[in-house]
Amino acid sequence: MNSVGQRERLIAIVKERSFQHGTEMKLASGRTSTFYFNMKPTMLDPQGSYLIGALVLAALEGEQIDMVGGLEMGAVPLATAVATVSHTIGRPTPAFFVRKQAKEHGTQSLIEGLAASQEIAGKRVAIVEDVTTTGTSALRAVEQVRSAGATVARVITIVDRLEGAAEAFAGQGLAFSALLSIDDFR
Repeated sequence: MNSVGQRERLIAIVKERSFQHGTEMKLASGRTSTFYFNMKPTMLDPQGSYLIGALVLAALEGEQIDMVGGLEMGAVPLATAVATVSHTIGRPTPAFFVRKQAKEHGTQSLIEGLAASQEIAGKRVAIVEDVTTTGTSALRAVEQVRSAGATVARVITIVDRLEGAAEAFAGQGLAFSALLSIDDFR
């Protein structure tokens, strides 16, 4: 299946498993909408996970990316899907995630998934997010990985709600792309 076919199949899975329309819901951004995406059922579906990983890697084609990750919880299954698919196509891209706050025990690190001998400093990373409204969650991850010495090459979301995230990322000098947008569901 080519990337156009993969994208169309992903839209179908999202519609079936993760999209609700009609009832007004509060979003993570604090805004409300009658279009609601709970992407976890799609991200945790075998085909949905595979398609997300394949489409993110296709979007990153030609870019030098050392790692992929983002803010917990939404980015954890995304980054894992990308890492898994990257191995199957011979482009191994390790994953990481950024905690919203450091644990009070252990290493107390905000950036997780790295081996003891591994650092994110000096790496080119892609930040992934499940649904983007204003971009605040992804920007929290960007801030943490930049402060740890990494370069953010791109931010990629599964669904862009088209409510200001692109402008917020542009204001931070970040390249941004979305696999899908709310327009695919109207």
